[in-house]
Amino acid sequence: MDQLPIFVNVRGRKVILVGEGDAADAKRRLIERAGGSIVDAGCNDAVLAFVAIEDEEVALASASDLKSRGLLVNVVDRPEHCDFTTPALVDRQPVLIAVGTGGASAGMAKAIRQRIETLLPQNLGALATAIAGARDAIRARWPEAADRRHALDQAFAQGGALDPFQNDSLSSVDAWLTTGESAPASRIVEIPLLSGNPDDLTLLTARLLGEADHVFHDPQVPRSILNRARADAVRHEGPPPTPAPTGLVLYLRLPSSSG
Repeated sequence: MDQLPIFVNVRGRKVILVGEGDAADAKRRLIERAGGSIVDAGCNDAVLAFVAIEDEEVALASASDLKSRGLLVNVVDRPEHCDFTTPALVDRQPVLIAVGTGGASAGMAKAIRQRIETLLPQNLGALATAIAGARDAIRARWPEAADRRHALDQAFAQGGALDPFQNDSLSSVDAWLTTGESAPASRIVEIPLLSGNPDDLTLLTARLLGEADHVFHDPQVPRSILNRARADAVRHEGPPPTPAPTGLVLYLRLPSSSG
């Protein structure tokens, strides 16, 4: 991963925009859509800066000045000089899906975004808002954080009560709160990997990596596979102990060590 993917809250905050023309107008719309306040390069309390100037020498000089003041700068159409890039967006407020290529190809990011647009129901944002509104009820139903996470993972899974790819999931929130089951305190799944190549992961293994609380693994399991696990999953080298930690526990083994 060459960039840190984050969402920056600029609502009510100042963002510098330097330049004119179509490229500058596109950034202007993006900033305004996010609730930012556009200011010129002389502003001393801005949080970010965009440079949309066609002349390369002038653009780089402007970017250098802004960077010297401690600002993160996006230089339009010059990814090698950008501190951050702006992805293609799928907006289902408050759900926001960003597709980035590190500046390699805006056209590719756009094509991927358009494909994702066709997959997501329009009520996806409303479902997220309903879940946020039910946060206190969810905490009351599942007081332990691990149980809440597992209950939500189960509900959001394909075919689950709150499957975000189903158009009728919004009407199921109240019913799910009443009938949803808590996950078991501890569940161990041993996974003999096909190889050390992440492209050989089965769909089931990829899904479990996205849900696991703890990932135990042989020393030879490559980082490229371990990185498929949730960022907050705890990694452990070696087999799981007895008793195992609570939550979903995976044990990844390579073929050479599975016999």
